[in-house]
Amino acid sequence: MPMRILSVVGTRPNFMKLAPVARALDARAEVEHVIVHTGQHYDATMSDAFFADLEIPAPTHALGVGSGTHTETTAAVMSKLEPVLAFERPDLVLVYGDVNSTVAAAMTAAQRRIRVAHVEAGLRSHDRTMPEELNRVITDHIADLLLAPSVDAVDNLHAEGIAPGGIHFVGNVMIDSLVRILPRAQRERALRGDGQDAPYVVTTLHRPSNVDDPERLRELIRALEELSRETPVHFAMHPRTRRRLEEMHLKPNGGGALHVMDPLGYLEMLGLVASASLVITDSGGLQEETSFLGVPCLTLRPNTERPITCSQGTNELVTPSGAGLLGGARRVLGRTSTRLRPVIEKWDGHAADRIADVICDGIRH
Repeated sequence: MPMRILSVVGTRPNFMKLAPVARALDARAEVEHVIVHTGQHYDATMSDAFFADLEIPAPTHALGVGSGTHTETTAAVMSKLEPVLAFERPDLVLVYGDVNSTVAAAMTAAQRRIRVAHVEAGLRSHDRTMPEELNRVITDHIADLLLAPSVDAVDNLHAEGIAPGGIHFVGNVMIDSLVRILPRAQRERALRGDGQDAPYVVTTLHRPSNVDDPERLRELIRALEELSRETPVHFAMHPRTRRRLEEMHLKPNGGGALHVMDPLGYLEMLGLVASASLVITDSGGLQEETSFLGVPCLTLRPNTERPITCSQGTNELVTPSGAGLLGGARRVLGRTSTRLRPVIEKWDGHAADRIADVICDGIRH
């Protein structure tokens, strides 16, 4: 009888991690893989397009939880997932990343005495004011199999006293998706006739610490407007950010080349980022992608759960302020050094195969 593994995802960073794992598990005759989409990201641009771009099979179950506070979302996922677990009776529940869907699925599975595996275990910002940090810590202390993307993540798990037998250094599965999709993304960008030689900046903003504070958001938008007078800026605007700007009656207008666009699918966004001179973001995933690509990245946060992108990659933390953004951008864009792709251990496009090995071996034993 095949092992039944149930993956729970809810947001687009989850989808990028799920895609290669789904392929690796589907290639194994001894595995039956079931996908549950909680619907934490319910907008078609944020969800359906990513399933298409990443060639992920349609989910078996769609919970449709939608938006809400952290507590509301977590509770909704738990209540809607429990009957799915009762019906599917999986041998293991596989959770990804650090969103509310992640911790909700881990808790629900653990309460039903179902084993849990966590993809991207061990990442820490050491900032307990971030909901994502709480989600990471709780999930890791629930999980039976901890699938760590980097050496520092393994060290964090050891420091927290987690039993070493469940910890596995598998590498960064986000890079698996990037390696697979990058050639296609570059081809399609070239076919669209988008200029790839002229310098430009790509930016995203979505974290509450940056966009829910009206004064900070206003300051960051003004800085992007000023930067766009010097270098074109492509601003892929998250729905949360757009709502906050609408509430403030503030419409970005650089008088220059500030190009505001809706969120892009993974394929189009990757093509845009791969040819950028600089990425300015508060996203975790973009810190990893830009490091692999060798693209300079400024992260508008005081800390990061991915410090390896700073110590071994191309990422730099800057003060989330107008001055921090502008000063950092001008410094990076003024450099003349040749772009180099850093080499980070096990960020090689084969993390999903190692994950499948660990999971299948863990269930057998």
